[in-house]
Amino acid sequence: MAALPDLPANYAAALKLIDEAHADDPKTIPSADGDGTIPYELHYAQKMTRWLALRWPDASSTLQLACRAQHFRRWEIPRNTFPMTRPGYLTWRAKQKAQAASEISTLLSPSPSSSSSFAISPPIPADAIERIAFLIRKENLKADEETQVLEDVACLVFLDDQLDDFEQKEDIDEDKIVGILRKTWVKMSDVGQGLALEMRMSERAKALIGKALAG
Repeated sequence: MAALPDLPANYAAALKLIDEAHADDPKTIPSADGDGTIPYELHYAQKMTRWLALRWPDASSTLQLACRAQHFRRWEIPRNTFPMTRPGYLTWRAKQKAQAASEISTLLSPSPSSSSSFAISPPIPADAIERIAFLIRKENLKADEETQVLEDVACLVFLDDQLDDFEQKEDIDEDKIVGILRKTWVKMSDVGQGLALEMRMSERAKALIGKALAG
């Protein structure tokens, strides 16, 4: 199992605060060990970290936190509050990224009202917090190496953890899922695509990816 560099104590404390927020997600799924449930966004964040270790084992502390926080408090902006169209989806994603980046900046910045003022010592430097927010907003994708890594990891988690359930939704036909897979594929780097092709997945998922790449 690939491992990431150990986080400095203050960054590890920041990660703990992020996970405590993830634990507030009202949506739960069965835990991997079959013993109870786990908040979905905590499960998702842990998957992001596992795939980051495979995609970039030397990931910086800021990238580790950005990956862990990519969906920070995502449930506060439900998808169904925006039109169920492609433009509606893009607007929702932009809003979600901006809010996640803003809330993470607030969480990690020392202030009288911030829980980090006592939990994170020494404080995370301001430029590191801005870098984390920059990555969560996925700015300068393709040109910024760490932003591209985060995008690769998000795509890998989608393929690994969400594709089968996504494909089974009644309102999504095969042509639509193949189109989504094509859009997902072009967002990934060559390294990310290589990891995707090595991934263990269902035969149905393999067939859909095959169709997406053949088109």
